[in-house]
Amino acid sequence: MDSEDDMHDAHDVESLDDDFYSGDTPMGSEDGDAEYDFVDNESEDSEDVTSHRQQQSYTILSVSDIRQRQEEDIHRVSTVLSISRVAACVLLRHYKWSVSRVHDEWFADEENVRKVVGLLEKPVEMPNARELPCGICFESYSSNEMTAAACGHPFCSACWRGYVGTAISDGPGCLMLRCPDPSCGVAVGEDMIRMLASDEDKQKYSRYLLRSYIEDNRKTKWCPAPGCEFAVEFVMGSSSYDVTCNCSYSFCWNCTEEAHRPVDCATVAKWILKNCAESENMNWILANSKPCPKCKRPIEKNQGCMHITCTPPCKFEFCWLCLGAWSEHGERTGGFYACNRYEAAKQEGAYDESERRREMAKNSLERYTHYYERWATNQSSRQKALADLHSMQNEKLEKLSDRQSQPESQLKFIIEAWLQIVECRRVLKWTYAYGYYLLENEYAKRQFFEYLQGEAEAGLERLHQCAEKELQVYLEAEAPTKDFNYFRTKLAGLTSVTRNYFENLVRALETGLRDVGPSGNQANANKNTSPKSLLGGKGGKSGKAKVIGTSSRSGDEAWTMATIGLASTAPTRTRGRQTCARCANSTGRFGLCCLLLCD
Repeated sequence: MDSEDDMHDAHDVESLDDDFYSGDTPMGSEDGDAEYDFVDNESEDSEDVTSHRQQQSYTILSVSDIRQRQEEDIHRVSTVLSISRVAACVLLRHYKWSVSRVHDEWFADEENVRKVVGLLEKPVEMPNARELPCGICFESYSSNEMTAAACGHPFCSACWRGYVGTAISDGPGCLMLRCPDPSCGVAVGEDMIRMLASDEDKQKYSRYLLRSYIEDNRKTKWCPAPGCEFAVEFVMGSSSYDVTCNCSYSFCWNCTEEAHRPVDCATVAKWILKNCAESENMNWILANSKPCPKCKRPIEKNQGCMHITCTPPCKFEFCWLCLGAWSEHGERTGGFYACNRYEAAKQEGAYDESERRREMAKNSLERYTHYYERWATNQSSRQKALADLHSMQNEKLEKLSDRQSQPESQLKFIIEAWLQIVECRRVLKWTYAYGYYLLENEYAKRQFFEYLQGEAEAGLERLHQCAEKELQVYLEAEAPTKDFNYFRTKLAGLTSVTRNYFENLVRALETGLRDVGPSGNQANANKNTSPKSLLGGKGGKSGKAKVIGTSSRSGDEAWTMATIGLASTAPTRTRGRQTCARCANSTGRFGLCCLLLCD
């Protein structure tokens, strides 16, 4: 077992984070410098997190960057293969802009590549005649009014312009345009397009060519944000698919939906489909309506009377309780407003199946509504935070700089706080989709997940309130306030703690909370699980942690501590700090119970 000194060392390290997060510790004390140092001097885990966060596995490309890369690839192929720029462009388009594949295929079998792509080794001249027939309109024209591709098949200029214009209007397929002659497969290059197309069609063709460089390449994609013209080049094999474009939109590289860590792409697809599909409408119909006994159309009861009349042309009158014909109802059945036939039938089991289905639909709808409402609420909160961030960047930061006599470069901690709020709202939003698809029979994981989610919500609310409400005091101040440095320290500390907690939370959820034993009840749960182990924490300065499984307590009691599910281990407030009710030790970050210390 660890010594008492180790236990106190761990307490000292973790208590700093809790002080910042609770906002209860006075920061104007003599220890203020030490408290502020916590922001810069993180634990080893936090340093790893920061290093991981700074590793960018993608490159943002502007339109000019894309054009430059495209021209470089065309020039490289043209130089190595000793062919024209137009031919190199045709080759690259055919092989999805892969320079290495063009080289491999060309040097393996140049003749076959030329045949497949439509490049002739030597261009064919048009027949030398005074007049030539057009192969499209079959009119005869002088040779100077005729145009041909490298194959030499002559067509009049009017037919060529119509052919090229129609192909460009049809879409990106014009990039693989071939000679109009049905028996010919020679490619129509960019030089022919520039010579024959209108100015508008030339611009369209140029856009198609540029977009093909991104869309045909496995390593590049366009940012899916509306109106954004940036593209992203991704490093394959990276651990995270999250990408943040220069337009500030974050999305998942794998599925191009908005960034959704810690939820995987398959779960996101199911969640989005569920939100858009008719399944929840059917659940609502099952839970809140009954079918007409005659025409089977669903009917919602919107008045107190049990006498229901179906809409025309059915007009069937029936009892809402038993769905029997209203003509059979009277005083013998208990009166028009209290049909006792239903209770009798229910006791006989006549309605067990329908009631079971209705109850299941109602429970399913209530469960979905619970998660969806919180998902949508965090989404709206994130949108509001984004608007507040833009307002802060464009208006309020300058105002705050004037009021507090601080240069804007010293106020970047406020922008960092708002950026963190926006990111945390996104993560918190998707934890509700994660929770919805968490299996009901995994009691340990569900209880632990809900605890971690609750702590994340509480922590984010503290940061959001500090950045939104407490900042307002300094914005409205007429003169510089003495405690602004206190506010700076507090907000920077909250931002750091919240960021670290959420990053550890995301990693824990992405691994499926694997440290929590798979079980359907409390007694069989993994007793070696703790919030700190799942969130990457360490027990004390030495990095050693006490395992709950070594305790002499019974299985149920140890599990109670591991899941933090009962009031016996709930943290309680003492002088602005959180303490464990079992051992009275101060808890660590976010009020997590001191599972690694309490034994």
